[in-house]
Amino acid sequence: MNKKGFTLIELILVIAILGILAVSAIPNFIDLSTSANESARDGVVGAVRSAIALYRANDMVTSGGAGSYPATLDAQANGVCATCFGSVLATPLNDSKWSKAGLAYTFTDGGSITNTYTYAPAAGTFQ
Repeated sequence: MNKKGFTLIELILVIAILGILAVSAIPNFIDLSTSANESARDGVVGAVRSAIALYRANDMVTSGGAGSYPATLDAQANGVCATCFGSVLATPLNDSKWSKAGLAYTFTDGGSITNTYTYAPAAGTFQ
């Protein structure tokens, strides 16, 4: 009689190989989580910097001068950059990883990443 199927040894070897592959992949998944948090932070910082630059460009066009930067990132000024920082973190992001103290904005992912960015209204920098 010709029986078709796998032997116990073959099944154990396949399970062992899959286990080894899974164990080798776990560190990569952990790094992906950290990388995703860093990318989210960098995206918000880039969006805020763009909003600051757009505010200045609009001010240059409307006033004809050298242009000025918004006094704060969360106050409406001239109808542009109305909550530059707040609108970046509004729908759909609404990120609780950011906190504000004066002109300092801190990003904390709840783990190993904590960065503080300070807005300098005179220079228009967000670093």
